[in-house]
Amino acid sequence: MDAAASSSSSSSSAYFPRKYDIFLSFRGEDTRKTFTSHLHSALCKSGIRTYIDYELPRGDDISQSLIQAIEDSSISAVIFSKNYACSEWCLNELLKILECKEVQGQLVIPIFYQVDPSHVRHQKGTYQEAFEEHFAQNPGKVKQWKHALFETANLAGWDSRIYRDEPELIENIVNDVQQKINPSYPSSLMRLVGIDENCNEVERLLEKVPIIGIWGMGGIGKTTMAKALFTKLSFKFESSCFLENVREEVEKQGLTYVRNNLLFELLKEENFPHRPPNVASNASVMRRLSCKKVFIVLDDVSSWKQLEYLAPYYEYLGPGSKVIITARHKQLLVIAGVNAIHEARPLSAHKSVELFNLKAFRSYNPKIGYESLSRRVVHYAKGIPLVLVVLGSFLRSKTPKEWDSALSKLKKSPNEDILQGKNM
Repeated sequence: MDAAASSSSSSSSAYFPRKYDIFLSFRGEDTRKTFTSHLHSALCKSGIRTYIDYELPRGDDISQSLIQAIEDSSISAVIFSKNYACSEWCLNELLKILECKEVQGQLVIPIFYQVDPSHVRHQKGTYQEAFEEHFAQNPGKVKQWKHALFETANLAGWDSRIYRDEPELIENIVNDVQQKINPSYPSSLMRLVGIDENCNEVERLLEKVPIIGIWGMGGIGKTTMAKALFTKLSFKFESSCFLENVREEVEKQGLTYVRNNLLFELLKEENFPHRPPNVASNASVMRRLSCKKVFIVLDDVSSWKQLEYLAPYYEYLGPGSKVIITARHKQLLVIAGVNAIHEARPLSAHKSVELFNLKAFRSYNPKIGYESLSRRVVHYAKGIPLVLVVLGSFLRSKTPKEWDSALSKLKKSPNEDILQGKNM
């Protein structure tokens, strides 16, 4: 199952360089020479700067050096093992980790190693036994520790019990950590000319409000923009889901399927190892959502009915959650009551030329003899990215005569026909 992480509401904090990529919190007697050692080795081999406390802790209060190490880490991985709760040192360490999560946006990944996550969440089994002893010896801290365990165990994490073997689990954890410390656009988005013209404005809006609507005609780049932002920012959330082509998926699969797909992606934890046939209308689902900081994109929503079926879940999302809705019609977003609306604008003339040339000539400049023809295509496209991409790909390697013939046909065709592959 995919792990996810949390951050504070401050989007900038996650980008400050830290001394360590990840801090490992664990009960030494349980896993120091086994799972934790193997995980530490795998992280280091992958070039991930990992802090591990090699000193066996003495006493119950964590040291200043350990506090500093936690603060200097971008991520904390908490390895819950059978006897984790027996250690006041571990429990105090967890309090500090959650403080850093809240104050400086540290990402927190729980790892349930050979222990039932519900035992951690609700202090059952060995965790209950440990707290019976804590209550007798240190009753003042018990409430804080219990809350810390509940909060951390409610984050999306990794459950060792559902994996075939330990190496598979460790490989998935390492891959997930790498993605979280190296947020970037995927290679398919890297060379999309002009994407920042719209993305930067939407990202600024997301820093201020929780729900953003993006509207504009087909082909203007709404989905591409949303994908870029989702790829760039989703690592900062505990769970995330990009529902692409909502309109098309609803037509094919139905509203219930789309809703359940959304909930499954947000809740694929230890209790949802497989896609359920129906996870809606469940009080526990709503409770779990309220504990999560999530990022949702609903792409190409086309009717109020679709939003009405999905929107009720917004109110259950945890603090700091963000939602992006893309649609062709502004009025739909107004009715939905989003906090801010961004109109996807066409590319500037300069960016249009750049994008078209990259597709048609694989260069920023047109071939000799094609300059005038290129300007005609760009003028026809009116800054719509998908039209530029489709025409550039279609005209690539064709002769000037073939270009002129195609352009003569384009004069009689609206952009919508080009997007549907007509008259080409």
